[in-house]
Amino acid sequence: MILHYYFARKFLWTFLGIAGVFVILLALIDVVEELQDFPDLPVWDVIEIVLLNVPNTNYEILPLIVILAAVALFVRLARTSELVVVRASGRSGLGGLLGPMAVAAAIGIVSITVLNPIVAASSKRYHDLVSGHLGGGTSVLAISSEGLWLRQGSAIGQTVIHATRASSDVSVLYDATFIAFSPEGDPLRRITARTARLGAGEWVLSDAKLWDLSVDINAESTARTLPTLSVPSALTQDRIIDSFGKPEYISLWDLPDFIAQLEEAGFSARRYAVWFQMELARPLFLMALVLVAAAFTMRHARTSNTGLSVLSAIMLGFSLYYMRNFAQVLGENGQIPIVLAAWAPPVASFLLAFGILLHMEDG
Repeated sequence: MILHYYFARKFLWTFLGIAGVFVILLALIDVVEELQDFPDLPVWDVIEIVLLNVPNTNYEILPLIVILAAVALFVRLARTSELVVVRASGRSGLGGLLGPMAVAAAIGIVSITVLNPIVAASSKRYHDLVSGHLGGGTSVLAISSEGLWLRQGSAIGQTVIHATRASSDVSVLYDATFIAFSPEGDPLRRITARTARLGAGEWVLSDAKLWDLSVDINAESTARTLPTLSVPSALTQDRIIDSFGKPEYISLWDLPDFIAQLEEAGFSARRYAVWFQMELARPLFLMALVLVAAAFTMRHARTSNTGLSVLSAIMLGFSLYYMRNFAQVLGENGQIPIVLAAWAPPVASFLLAFGILLHMEDG
């Protein structure tokens, strides 16, 4: 156990060192980019934006940091002949991987249980701040157990829209209610409709009933029933979908309830389900990257071309990382099942790395 703790501790410190370098480097790059995008903002506001974006940028490249840390560890152990001593003592070289793999698994578990909620909160706040400075406003959509709520605005006031459910592409609302308000906040009219279809710059309502709330009389006595009714709108289908927010903006702990609400409202939650499963598979993928690094760099420095070995390990690790992202895209588009998109790349990476390692160690 002392040997396992020794390797685990060395890998942990190597990982923290490389992660610290990336945090500082990416933060400095982000500062330059934000200063170019917002030259009129005070410096402290720019620093706030950068600090909010730092967790997300580093969380995305966490697998790459792990592969670099693993390569650095095993190259150093090979050059100091510590792995030779381990094998000479009668222990298997594979046994020396238990400590680093345990640390990689722990990093993955901590990242999805602790870092993920922090990244979700900071990323959402970052998006809202940037959108506010760019004049994009805040989200126009909210999901609840009662259905979905939309908000649209214009020079003549605001309109709040409620629907019990919607089509998967958000082009049709069912059992919709439109309540229009003046710029002062006074109610102007209320409209109910069996369906509301989003067209080019308008909602087309069918089986609509209109109440005029701007007059001081009984609104029911002047209500009108119309087979079709057009309501102007500046909303687009893409803007409504974007208002859901990226999966990265939602904590892993809240994702199951959010997915259930989306499906209950009639929306497709496939993108969020894929992200949820991929986050659960993250510890296994990090362990696979440690095996990849070990497969190419565990041999003694005198018996291998260290430069070529390091390059091969890093290139294979990067390739597996981008294959994982490609599988995510296929899963989100419905080309492959969700579980296959999330778990096939980590499992395949683990088995591939383990096979290469066995071949390198035992021939």
